[in-house]
Amino acid sequence: MGGTAGSRQGGFALLLVLWTMVLLSLIGTRIASTGRTEAQLAANIRDAAVTEAAADGAVQDAAFRLLAAPPRLWPAAGTDGGLALPGVAVAIRVESEEGRVNPNLASPELLGALVRAAGSDTQAAAAVAAAIVEWRFPGGAAGTAMRAYRAAGLAYGPPGAPFRNLDEIGAVRGMTPELLAALMPHLTLFATGDPDAADADPVVLAAMRAATGRAPRSERGGRPPIIVRITAMASGPNGTRFIRRAVLALNREATAPMRVLSWDAPGA
Repeated sequence: MGGTAGSRQGGFALLLVLWTMVLLSLIGTRIASTGRTEAQLAANIRDAAVTEAAADGAVQDAAFRLLAAPPRLWPAAGTDGGLALPGVAVAIRVESEEGRVNPNLASPELLGALVRAAGSDTQAAAAVAAAIVEWRFPGGAAGTAMRAYRAAGLAYGPPGAPFRNLDEIGAVRGMTPELLAALMPHLTLFATGDPDAADADPVVLAAMRAATGRAPRSERGGRPPIIVRITAMASGPNGTRFIRRAVLALNREATAPMRVLSWDAPGA
């Protein structure tokens, strides 16, 4: 009897030891797995930070190069370049904002011509151009405008204030996603006047010609563009990618030669 009880106790103890070993093994595996996951996460964060820093550095490097370059080497409509850093390759594009149309400042004639150049018919283009002006005009939120938005099935009306961002143009009465996508490459909120022909793309040049009835001419008088858009597309370690897009006001003759107007990361 005593031997049988002892055998049972010994078997139970052995089973307990085995289960303890299994449990410790599972805990060890979990700890090792967690450690590997955290190490990989830390590596991913490090790689992403390196890539982002490279893109930011490339934007600043391009800005300083523009400030240091002779006026004749400044970009006319756009230039492409690159920067090689340890473990990171960065493609850089520099464009002048002064060749784009500012919807907060442009005349109805220029806006209508731009909408036509983007693919809209004459009647629809005139209506959209009028709606853009209506949106930004202080009296645009009153009476007739509000009724027109209600008739179009919209629960809002024009605020009678400048556009705060280009996406807001999508809310203008008569605007479609397709038309907005076609207009976006030709618009800016940073230009301080009409587009300059020296920097304008073919669509904007065609709109300027249609709006004025004459060939567009540059009014810059040979000076470099002051407002530029710099896009840096960085490809870093382990397939990491980051895009930095900045709009800068550059003026080598000013006390502060570089002023940041916009600093964003498209798609981030």
